[in-house]
Amino acid sequence: MGPAEPSKGCGSHDAAKPLTFPLLSVTLLASFGSSMLYGYNLAVVNSPAVHIKAFYNITWTKRYGQGLSPGLLTLMYSLTVSVFALGGLVGSLPVGVLVTRYGRNGTLVRSTLLVFLASALMGFSRALASPEMIITGRFITGIHSGVCLSVVPMYLGEIAPKNLRGFLGLVPSIFICLGVFSAQLLGLPELLGEDGHWPLFLSVVAIPAALQLLLLRWFPESPRYLLIEKNDVRSATQALRWFLGKQDVREVVEEMREEQQSLSSVQTVSVRQLLQDRTVRWQVLSVVVINVGMQLSGIDAIWFYTNTIFENAGIPAPEIPYTTVATGAIEVIAGLIGCFTIERLGRRPLIIVGFCFMGICSLGITISLVLQTAVPWMRYISVACVVGIIAGFCIGPAGVPFLMTAELFKQSHRPAAYIVGGSLNWLSNFTVGFVFPFLQMSAGAFCYLVFCGVCLLVALYVHAVIPETKNKTFVEISHIFASRCAFLARTPDLVHMSKLHGYGALESSSLEDSGSSQA
Repeated sequence: MGPAEPSKGCGSHDAAKPLTFPLLSVTLLASFGSSMLYGYNLAVVNSPAVHIKAFYNITWTKRYGQGLSPGLLTLMYSLTVSVFALGGLVGSLPVGVLVTRYGRNGTLVRSTLLVFLASALMGFSRALASPEMIITGRFITGIHSGVCLSVVPMYLGEIAPKNLRGFLGLVPSIFICLGVFSAQLLGLPELLGEDGHWPLFLSVVAIPAALQLLLLRWFPESPRYLLIEKNDVRSATQALRWFLGKQDVREVVEEMREEQQSLSSVQTVSVRQLLQDRTVRWQVLSVVVINVGMQLSGIDAIWFYTNTIFENAGIPAPEIPYTTVATGAIEVIAGLIGCFTIERLGRRPLIIVGFCFMGICSLGITISLVLQTAVPWMRYISVACVVGIIAGFCIGPAGVPFLMTAELFKQSHRPAAYIVGGSLNWLSNFTVGFVFPFLQMSAGAFCYLVFCGVCLLVALYVHAVIPETKNKTFVEISHIFASRCAFLARTPDLVHMSKLHGYGALESSSLEDSGSSQA
């Protein structure tokens, strides 16, 4: 079980604040112009894979007089897929500097310029016979997603009242699923899935980015950023009134002041300072586990190579695009279920159940692929397990890790925490995207057992270590971890060895009484 929760401090019994139109609008807009592009770029290279590989082969032949070998072609396409994650890693590193200098809203607005550059490169790559433009464009879209995947949940987590933080925090995960679904839908042969349309298919990301650039700049900055980091009480109060739809926001300002006073410094800490701060070591470890586990769960292998997985499962080629679209629709539904139940069930149940379900389905894929030669109907079990992995991911692990990263840290530590979580998230994403084709060739169906083990271990860690953060202020959450760290620090002093017939044994003093220190 997770650690015991302390009694709720002041403000814990406040009346629930309603969801206002400005709050909903900025959540939808930021998610549409940023999070959805992440999901779209995850899946966009799936359906045109055959056409892109053919383009690479033709271009190589024109340049060098001979086609690519199968191994080199696989390497180039794997690089095309995984360089998106490498860009994401690069984009996640300067997040702390960007959000401190430009604010949360300002960083999102400025980052859209990267999308226009990437869209132009990928859109004209075929006309200029340049595979390098596709790879570079994918890298730049990765940088954009690396920035936004950290900044969007940070922004929404800071503007949302605590009773709506879970709901609004999972809206980006729904748009990630919508982005994947959009890529799968547009990739149908009747739309942009034909050979002549794939450059347009890769470059339509400019449309959501343009809408965000035009509209998001009119929304206020994060009130927490304005008050705690900039000490601009007047602008923070105006932003709060705009977001909450009421004039009297003194109660919220007081809660922010309480957090500001609890910080040893209002200056944003660096990654090095974060890692050296022993008071937040359990929070940092938790962010590492859930972010790495999110990517090593195998979800990126499913999204990047859905068509290949279905082909290996024996699904007829003409049916694969439509099967893929059906899985996209299911993941959107699963995301909606998670979004509308998180404030009722809490964060822990969603992420634990999601990872457990993904682990079971990964095991199911291995079993079905091994048996499908002897039992033909097993191929449908493979499809069901793929759908199960995606559904389990979208219910909780798709969005809860980003939400938890915001909730587990105070204002001064939050940007550095997002750098740590985001960089490891993207590094794991790159590893899976690049290694999976080779892992699949060498291990076959048994490669999914790796993902099964990761999912179950992460679920066990969350169950044992991470507390429930639903409807708690950032200060209250910090107190939960502080009490846990104090308990663990004193544990060695509570255990003493004594001689018992020549052997070391524990003295009769027990740890039971120390459990009260967690309360």
